[in-house]
Amino acid sequence: MEDHIQQKSWFARNWGWAVPVGGCLTLIVLFFVFLGSLIFGVSELITESAPYQDALFKVNEDEYVVNILGEPIETNGIMNGNLSYKNNTGSADISIPIKGPKGEAQLYVVGTKQNDRWTYKEMYVIIDETDEQIDLLGYQQNEYDNENP
Repeated sequence: MEDHIQQKSWFARNWGWAVPVGGCLTLIVLFFVFLGSLIFGVSELITESAPYQDALFKVNEDEYVVNILGEPIETNGIMNGNLSYKNNTGSADISIPIKGPKGEAQLYVVGTKQNDRWTYKEMYVIIDETDEQIDLLGYQQNEYDNENP
């Protein structure tokens, strides 16, 4: 006759270290999910902002920049700088990395907002390969309604 001795389960044998490690891993995963959500939310707010949209519209309509970078021109990373809103006023001083099939560049925008109208002091592209600076405003109108870039 053989007696079978009931052996404890894995959890019963290892609960002393499994519970703290499992709890810590859960907190770490939740932290990274929260951090990712925060970064995604802020990124979404920035990419939907008027200065960001106006600058991308302007760079895509500039034939000289399109000839250098190729089509389509799209963003190439995370925007840097400051973008602030308070009531009907705001300011922007941002740098947007852009790229096309032929090369990469940085798009710079400096402007202010008053009464739902953005006025841009500077909007230019610096081509990475040659350091050439291309002014996107020129002598054209540099004010935009939020609804019509």
